[in-house]
Amino acid sequence: MEQPLTGTASMPDIHFNVESAHPARHTAAPALNLRLSVNQRGEALAIQCISLQCQIRIDTTRRHYAPAEQAHLKDLFGAPERWHQTLHSMLWTHTGVVVPAFDTLHTAVDLPVPCSFDFNLAATKYFYGLADGEVPLLLLYSGSVFYRDDEGALAMDLISWHEESRYNLPVQVWRNMMDLYYPNQNWLCVNRKVFDAINSYKVRQGYTNFDEALNGLLQNVAEALS
Repeated sequence: MEQPLTGTASMPDIHFNVESAHPARHTAAPALNLRLSVNQRGEALAIQCISLQCQIRIDTTRRHYAPAEQAHLKDLFGAPERWHQTLHSMLWTHTGVVVPAFDTLHTAVDLPVPCSFDFNLAATKYFYGLADGEVPLLLLYSGSVFYRDDEGALAMDLISWHEESRYNLPVQVWRNMMDLYYPNQNWLCVNRKVFDAINSYKVRQGYTNFDEALNGLLQNVAEALS
């Protein structure tokens, strides 16, 4: 006759928390590294690796906006008097990382966060519109934990669906990252016909770069309006 089980195998109880943030260097495109604290509660099991996925959201309602910031963010949320209806949590990005093996209660890993300077993206408009302070982030985790069970066999468990953490990202960290990749520059994507028209104007006027061409156009508009 089959014998009843007399105990249950230990299972990992993994939790995550962001300790800090810094610009990623020597990458092909702008990125931030979030220093992620990985913690086991209870018994320290032998974790083989964690395949971690993370959705990062911007919790826009959890910070104050100065009048100048409200003006810059009007394109996203409309007039400030309507923000009680239009201000809402917004998706920033999805990312992931493989946490290497550890058998202690605590380890840490850099979670790479790809960033864009494309002003057609809502997240870029939001970051650029902030003068200072912090960006309230909500990180939602998912993935798989591979570990050794009580008998030394390889086992797998899923990260709890309600595992999440919050982090206030300093706006200056984001600005430092963009300055690292685009020093004293902004990145603007325009329709190809618009680009061809500006380029033709630049060539006709003898300008050596697009900054001069755009300044020339703005000066012409200012003189026409004066």
